[in-house]
Amino acid sequence: MSGLLLRLAGPLQSWGERSAFTPVRDTAPFPTRSALIGMFASAEGIGRETAVPDRYRDLRLTVRVDRPGIRLVDYHTVGGGFPKDRTAATSGGSNKGAAVITRRHYLSDAVFVVAVTAADETLERLADALSRPHWAPYLGRRSCVPDEPFLLRRHVDDPEEELRTRVPLSRTAPRAKDGGQEDGTIAVEFLLEQAPHADEFEEAVPIDVIDVNDVPVSFAQHGRSHTGRRLHRTRVPVPCSLAGPPETLMQRLIDYAHLEESA
Repeated sequence: MSGLLLRLAGPLQSWGERSAFTPVRDTAPFPTRSALIGMFASAEGIGRETAVPDRYRDLRLTVRVDRPGIRLVDYHTVGGGFPKDRTAATSGGSNKGAAVITRRHYLSDAVFVVAVTAADETLERLADALSRPHWAPYLGRRSCVPDEPFLLRRHVDDPEEELRTRVPLSRTAPRAKDGGQEDGTIAVEFLLEQAPHADEFEEAVPIDVIDVNDVPVSFAQHGRSHTGRRLHRTRVPVPCSLAGPPETLMQRLIDYAHLEESA
């Protein structure tokens, strides 16, 4: 199966992991499967009250962590004891004159590149929707707008190989003492939905295996439900040539994206 490549970058991202309309709105350290499938469904114009289509269940997602970002916490209030005509309405359309307080967690300056593997007809539909989305995509919360380029490539024969060998890396190549390798590679974290095969990830170094509860069953506002999956965190050597100074990053990304147009 072939795939497409998404680059998830922006000033802020927030990938809710456990909380749902609670005072603490957390974030996972990486894009969740639930958020990504929600993004695809939104781009295709599928509303929350519609059951999660089976066509998303066979998608394979591989995440490359270019920059993990810095965790920020926003002390957020709505209202605050003002008279009713000066107090923001609650979700129910009224208020009690009291502040609603939440602590919202974000990832600042994070960058992830996601390989989405699926059947060709599914990829065509998703690529068309992500190019001209019904509802605009966002990075976990509506306030977290994605940077460009967003859809890096619509169709590649081996998207995981692209992540390992060709997609520009959003970081500067480190010196050897700061994490660079003597063989001219950089160790980059990958999140895999299946254990790495020796022939594909020959030099991968396992970090750990984690269980996450982020496979969506329903997106209904008052009946959200998820099941679990297992992720394999690994460090994979990628060529130092994929990295470079920040001032050249945008041009490197544009050049890479244009390779598909000229193919």
